[in-house]
Amino acid sequence: MYINFWYPMVRSEDLGPDQPEKVKCLGLNFVVFRDDEGQAHVLSDTCVHRGGSLGGAWSGPENAPRIVNGCVVCPYHGWEFGGDGVCQNIPSIGYGSKPPARAKIDSYPVQEKYGIVFAFLGDLPKEERPPLLEIEEYGQEGWRANSVLILEVDYYYERSIENGLDPAHNEFVHPTHGFSGMNRDTYRVNEIEIEENRHGWGFWFWHPFDAPPLPDSKHETAKGSGGKTPWGKVKASRSTVKAGGGTYGPNIMPTYIIVDPPNMFRQYFFEQPVDVDKTRIFFLNMRNFLLDPAKDGPIHARNKVIAGQDIQILNELYPRMTPVSNTKEVLVPADSPIAAYREWLAKFDDNGWRIDWEDFQGRNGKTTAFAIPSPARRTSGNWVLEPVPLMDGRAARKARQKPDRAA
Repeated sequence: MYINFWYPMVRSEDLGPDQPEKVKCLGLNFVVFRDDEGQAHVLSDTCVHRGGSLGGAWSGPENAPRIVNGCVVCPYHGWEFGGDGVCQNIPSIGYGSKPPARAKIDSYPVQEKYGIVFAFLGDLPKEERPPLLEIEEYGQEGWRANSVLILEVDYYYERSIENGLDPAHNEFVHPTHGFSGMNRDTYRVNEIEIEENRHGWGFWFWHPFDAPPLPDSKHETAKGSGGKTPWGKVKASRSTVKAGGGTYGPNIMPTYIIVDPPNMFRQYFFEQPVDVDKTRIFFLNMRNFLLDPAKDGPIHARNKVIAGQDIQILNELYPRMTPVSNTKEVLVPADSPIAAYREWLAKFDDNGWRIDWEDFQGRNGKTTAFAIPSPARRTSGNWVLEPVPLMDGRAARKARQKPDRAA
């Protein structure tokens, strides 16, 4: 897992004006809330007083507000923290009295786009941050977006990303696509073209794959579909589908599916690594055909079926986390997108942005309360919570492993 990237926290529609939301990401807890102007804020969830959870359970009066004057109220002792993470009021010393300088918690940059509240979980200054992925067609005429679908899965986010990049699993895992890799006479994975994406924070690939013609209104779909097509009336002359995919940072994956030019789906997966055994996927599906809103439901249902097929396989992967070395698996040319993704993860590792999970897991929540360092730590000190432990880059680790020849 890596700091210094944008992570989805909650859907906009799920974040009300009066109730904070507790969210877990990168193994740590955060509180998400709206101030009096409706602006979303994301803070570290741990109160620096006595460890209360700012987004935790509330046992006070039923109608007592959790957001007061734009501040989130700690349910333990009533400390009030503004959107900047600075404590504004401590009831025990009197409302309006000046809190100690150390009464502050980490506050993270926020963007609310595509129906999602994103937080930049890291300490990079604005000019150095990877920007949030721009979906150029979002809100444009001729495109329709399904509402954001959330999938909660019990496996590591890197395994999820790699599955979405995998051009060789579709014919085996998704029989409802209407074709099968079991045809030994004709099946093979076609050539894959890999290039760096234009954003500079990942890669892109194109892959044409062979498929039977899509059904029109007079033809049945794949076996088990009940003769219904989720696409409606689509021409049945095409025998090749062109798909593109790639990554943006460690946790964002766009996928383009050109069904019948120029008709296409553009799908975006914004993944929230909860911990090593759980991931929340924020899935946005865009399309430039079948624009009738009545198609939203069937398309959502279709995507859930496909996701369910993936989940069934990924729940059984072993080991659960991605191997630390490609030598621990046998990779073939069809795995080139997976290899490209791992190369980018290694670059983020070299930047020193990778969380030292073993150290973190050994101490977190026991004698130590950690926080992802926020940009404010670059300009001020006197912080209470310990920054999450990070690993040195690969070069530094290798240097430590070399024997001291002078010894």
